[in-house]
Amino acid sequence: MSIPVVDLSEFTHGNATQKAAFVQQLGAAYETVGFVAVKNHGIPDKLIDSIYKYVQAFFSLPLEKKRGYEIPGLAGQRGYTSFGREHAKGSDAPDLKEFFQFGQTIEDGEEVGEYYPPNVVVEDLPEFTPTLLEAYRYYEASGKQLLRAIALYLGLDELYFDEHIHNGNSILRCIHYPPITQEPKSAIRAEQHEDINLITLLVGASADGLEILTKQNEWVPVTSLPEQIVVNVGDMLQRLTNNKLKSTTHRVVNPPREHWHTSRFSMPFFLHPKSKMSLKCLDLCIDDAHPKAYPDATAGEYLDERLREIGLKK
Repeated sequence: MSIPVVDLSEFTHGNATQKAAFVQQLGAAYETVGFVAVKNHGIPDKLIDSIYKYVQAFFSLPLEKKRGYEIPGLAGQRGYTSFGREHAKGSDAPDLKEFFQFGQTIEDGEEVGEYYPPNVVVEDLPEFTPTLLEAYRYYEASGKQLLRAIALYLGLDELYFDEHIHNGNSILRCIHYPPITQEPKSAIRAEQHEDINLITLLVGASADGLEILTKQNEWVPVTSLPEQIVVNVGDMLQRLTNNKLKSTTHRVVNPPREHWHTSRFSMPFFLHPKSKMSLKCLDLCIDDAHPKAYPDATAGEYLDERLREIGLKK
């Protein structure tokens, strides 16, 4: 399935007509499919290559080395999380992956009112941490522009999301799906789920496997070109917009048997607001045909609830 393709440069550098067209194109895609492929997204190809190089090097470290970067009590929000610890909401089967998470670094002295644990520095790979920080800032910049377009589509001020995502609780997750060494119990590497956050930016994975669930209740593979990133709506944005924008169910399936010996790497950026942001359904998205669907909650409250549901927090 070819998901809708949008050109972010039309929003950031286009004229008024191009900008308005981009807003409508993006919004319509998020109302119907929930996923788009974005070209001219602003994340340099050279940086993407560097991230993959260091991510592969990290997951190639001996298990005892990697476990030295697994910090108890952080609910997997920083550092390494070992194989099989996370599962999808509503599923008892662990996902067939290990991952490393890198979070916000406050550089302007803002007191954000919540505790961000420090990032875990991988001393075995001195270039790993600074490369992740550089990538994090590029992801943030691209995500901010996309959220500005979403704000306009919703009839909000263009800068509506800016204050909420500045120094927000976003996470860059580096995922490794190891080779399959025996007959798997399931054809699924990561069980069906929806993302928790506002939007997710995914630089093209190292192999196929991502599938989304259509309105016809059919699983279809998602493909994008190497110069594109895939960006989908998360549950927080669906909740805020009272289901106007769709948080699409997706999963990662096992490769064909002839590729079982290969690893799959993926690096989603989960764009979160600050924990104190209200996710109360926008009045603009509530009417007689669409009554309020969710109780009021803050982003922090909702995140805690979901982390418990997926087994990362007790």
